[in-house]
Amino acid sequence: MSAVLNNSSALSGRTALVTGASSGIGWESARLLGELGATVLVHARTAEEGERAVDRLVREAGLDAGRLHAFAADFTQLAEVARLAEQVATAFPSLDLLVNNAAVMAPERCTLSADGNEVSFQVNFLAAHLLAKLLRAPLAAAGEARIVNVSSSLHRTASMNWNDPNRTKKYSRVAAYAQSQLALTMATGDMAPEGSGFTAVSVNPGLCDTALLPLYGRVGAPPAEGAAAVVRLCLPEVRLTNGAYYDGGDIAPTAPAAQEERSQRRLAKLTDLLVTRG
Repeated sequence: MSAVLNNSSALSGRTALVTGASSGIGWESARLLGELGATVLVHARTAEEGERAVDRLVREAGLDAGRLHAFAADFTQLAEVARLAEQVATAFPSLDLLVNNAAVMAPERCTLSADGNEVSFQVNFLAAHLLAKLLRAPLAAAGEARIVNVSSSLHRTASMNWNDPNRTKKYSRVAAYAQSQLALTMATGDMAPEGSGFTAVSVNPGLCDTALLPLYGRVGAPPAEGAAAVVRLCLPEVRLTNGAYYDGGDIAPTAPAAQEERSQRRLAKLTDLLVTRG
């Protein structure tokens, strides 16, 4: 994999949007994509964080500032997600790669976004779902575009609380976070519907030393290792199966619920409800 990632022209001429690219796996993914020749749209929560991330990519990684573009959106507000999609589609009507990496830990206590959704469920899943939906036109225009959702092995421990997705009655931060990752993994295939012309997959980047590490309570690998697993799936020569979940470079088993058509349909209805309500 390292040899492939050293090809400085592997993604030449392609445009990639990386969400949550101000630090951790997101920043390292933006770095690797840039080193492979891509034009990288660097998303961060605020404009200041985005500009700092771009400055680091130029200063520390030696990337060409002309191929880096900062975008800002706070994913705790779905209106900002929609605004981000509009800005990206206007500036880049052809988008080859969408890396949905933005994620937060679920707080100690149940916390709702301004849109009324449990905050980790919104940031980690609903925002990715909405962004993918609103960017279908530029993704389709690129031809053979890819969506790569950064998920977690914790999704295998999760269950969907259909009657109380915010988990207000029985809240656990680990259960809430795991549910957000299960939803993301389960809905991945729907992000690239049949006939769309592009592909969507999810990936476990492995246990890395990022802001999410306290949820796992163990020592993590450098974020660059997780980013390598993510970026590998962005390479044209790596063949992908739409809707599949990857771990260690190969397709891996998911939680059973992620493959259940009834659960997938139920999640699609719930997602549309929560997003339109926002």
